[in-house]
Amino acid sequence: MKKLFEGIYFNGKNIFTKNLLPKQKVYGEKLIIENKIEYREWNPFRSKYCAALQKGLKTNIFKKDLTILYLGSAEGTTVSHVSDIVGNNGIIFCVDLSNIAMQKLNNLAEKRENIFPILSDANQIQNYSEIIEKESIDVLFQDISQRNQVEIFLKNSVFLKKNCFDALSLKTKSISQDNAKKTLEIEKKKLEQKFDIKQIISLEPFEKEHYLILVRKKGATIWLVHFVK
Repeated sequence: MKKLFEGIYFNGKNIFTKNLLPKQKVYGEKLIIENKIEYREWNPFRSKYCAALQKGLKTNIFKKDLTILYLGSAEGTTVSHVSDIVGNNGIIFCVDLSNIAMQKLNNLAEKRENIFPILSDANQIQNYSEIIEKESIDVLFQDISQRNQVEIFLKNSVFLKKNCFDALSLKTKSISQDNAKKTLEIEKKKLEQKFDIKQIISLEPFEKEHYLILVRKKGATIWLVHFVK
């Protein structure tokens, strides 16, 4: 098992994280043991961030002990691997609008104590600002399919306190039916008002017309943005 990034491993074909709760699966993923350490296989077809890792992401935004604001956490597939990475001293605030997804995430949070579910629309930051502002948010990650994805990301960036890498998952078909690259260019210009673009990754074949964009906030914070059609 080769260390790809802090907390992330590669066996030449698949991506893994060390299982925070040995012998326990989250979504039916494969568990393997090597040198008495249990690893969980990370499925790139079910996680856009893992797809980005498979496609050559240059910088990992998730690290041990960090505090994460995760927008669009859904049922917690990717969140569970982030939980492995940040460890028991890390925190993941998970915001999602779906009651059904939140029920499953709550079940996951009962086992993984570094996960803190928040049922809310990420457009309405006033609904959870009191909770978030009590912590020093290191990383912002977003995977939301609403039309104003970039605007949501920019709005939530006010919670960031430190100079770390961050990420946005953007689905361009949720924004426009135009050509994916055309939509990408339009949304990129919005980001460039505050960020320098560092890397753009196509997530095919894992996700059609999806892109992951690594950016750095002008003058300070570093970000990661993931765009999808």
